[in-house]
Amino acid sequence: MRRRPAALAFVAAATATATGCSAPEAERDAVTTAALRFAHHAERSGHAAACRLLAPATREALAQDPGPSCEAGLTDAALPAPGRVRATDVYGHQARVVLEHDTYFVTRFRDGWKVRAAGCVPRPERPYDCRVKGD
Repeated sequence: MRRRPAALAFVAAATATATGCSAPEAERDAVTTAALRFAHHAERSGHAAACRLLAPATREALAQDPGPSCEAGLTDAALPAPGRVRATDVYGHQARVVLEHDTYFVTRFRDGWKVRAAGCVPRPERPYDCRVKGD
């Protein structure tokens, strides 16, 4: 009898954890749409429009390094052609969009989802290495 409450507590905790990490389809769609809009503008040299879809800290980082503007920073970053969406993972206000040839990290702001990092490649047992990122 003592095992049953512990087992139920474990199942309840696992269910709460799994439910907390899953996002509604509409939320995943909003994240994917934001990422694809950014990709569209960045790929077609619409860098002014692409910069408006970046998180504020990311825009500022590109304007300072390499500078002199966000648009110039995006050109210098030479992001890969993203390809199709493979997966979108949403974790509260943060998300990851895995594309065929790139990975984006996206953050929710009051005015919608914005790309915080792009040109990201995974590194074993280390954080992603991203060409475009903000603090």
